Amino acid sequence: VEVDEATGEVLAVYGSGERGSNDGSALEATFSSPQGLATDGETLYVADTNNHLIRTVDLGTGSVSTLIGTGEQGWIEGGSFREASLSNPWALELGHGFLYIANAGTHQIWVASLDDGWVNPLIGSAREGTFNGPFASAELAQPSGLALTDDNQLIFADSESSSIRSGDLIAGQTELIVGGDASLFEFGDEDGVGNAARLQHPLGTAVDGAVLYVADTYNSKVKRVDLDENRIESWLGGEAGWEDGTEPLFNEPGGLDLDGDTLYVADTNNHVIRVVETGSGATSTLVLKGIEAFDPPAAWNGDVVVLPAMEASSGPATLVLDYSLPDGYKVNDEAPSSLEISTGGEVVMLAGESPHDLTGTSLPT
Repeated sequence: VEVDEATGEVLAVYGSGERGSNDGSALEATFSSPQGLATDGETLYVADTNNHLIRTVDLGTGSVSTLIGTGEQGWIEGGSFREASLSNPWALELGHGFLYIANAGTHQIWVASLDDGWVNPLIGSAREGTFNGPFASAELAQPSGLALTDDNQLIFADSESSSIRSGDLIAGQTELIVGGDASLFEFGDEDGVGNAARLQHPLGTAVDGAVLYVADTYNSKVKRVDLDENRIESWLGGEAGWEDGTEPLFNEPGGLDLDGDTLYVADTNNHVIRVVETGSGATSTLVLKGIEAFDPPAAWNGDVVVLPAMEASSGPATLVLDYSLPDGYKVNDEAPSSLEISTGGEVVMLAGESPHDLTGTSLPT
């Protein structure tokens, strides 16, 4: 869903809402549990997780195409884009002409050359574990959120080991930033430095210089890491909930994205996008408006009211509909609402726009 971040107005929707892997126009294409996103100009890259594919969206035309993968879950061999098989790609990051892919199903990070059309494993032996070392022998555990720093550190949330780790793209070595590194079972909720800190199944990351934001998913927190000291601190959240303000609550936040001084949080179990001011921590909920305009006809779930037939003489006429809501109901000022009018019989046209936007309307009018 493409949204105007200032107004919450939905600008475009990609995908029909049906599960599948069809390419095509914006509302004809299908996905299966898409997760990570990355943009480069007018191209949106999508980690289509359960289809084991990387898809692209042309933001100018809305056209969806398959870039990488066969659609079959693969193992650890790369190759050309449409011959290599991925395994649950989860997160994406762009840099240096490459697309980095958290290939969670094989416990690896893969790299795709966008210029040359090949994709191969980069970090991880495909053995699940916590061992740090040269890229080829390092053990990862369902890597998820990716973030690339200015000094060529590819940071990743290593979800099953409940840690934040990095891969030095120059030296070809992985190392622990914060979290457990002795086994897959060192999880908890402890601030601190290096392996004295504890997280629980972190999924999302976003970097701003020496500050790394982390979605500590199962702790329902957003935390901050000082990358100069490898120190993590709880920043926002605590018990699972939904609360805006300067002491917000989240419910298993997943993806993160940073735009200047604004951090966007996919608050997964609350089914909303949260907006955080990084300076103050003030948090609000992004209200989507107008998304019903992109619903396919089959998605309609409102009530249909059939009025009694009326007879009128031929020629122009005026029809006045006086509608009201049942007792105890009102139009939500912050949620999209609409009324659609259709005709049958010999009436072929009604003037005016349908559906009629009711958002913010007080009824009766």
